[in-house]
Amino acid sequence: MSDQCKCSCQSGVTLIFACSGASDVGAISDRAARKLTADGAGKMYCLAGIGGRVNNIMVNAQAAARILAIDGCPLDCAKSTLEKADFKDFRHIRVTDLGMEKGKTPVIDDNIAKAASEAGKLLECG
Repeated sequence: MSDQCKCSCQSGVTLIFACSGASDVGAISDRAARKLTADGAGKMYCLAGIGGRVNNIMVNAQAAARILAIDGCPLDCAKSTLEKADFKDFRHIRVTDLGMEKGKTPVIDDNIAKAASEAGKLLECG
């Protein structure tokens, strides 16, 4: 995501909400969101705050230009949490859709990089 888009999609803040569940794919989701934040693609934000309807977190999320949800598995906890808080316009990716199997995928740099790369593509212009 180091290349700057020449369109207006880079204006405003991009928030990234990740599953941080107890499984390996949850850990990969969390670490991918942290990598995207470190790479400048957006800002990881508090999914628990959305679930708890914490006022400042809700207000900031509602003001975001773009939202990305990264889920670990088909339970789609991040996606469901956002939807139950009435967020409808967001991008979503699931780690298990990238060929990683819950309970059988090591939380290693290669898997984190793959998840971050695929998630980052959802934030590209176009």
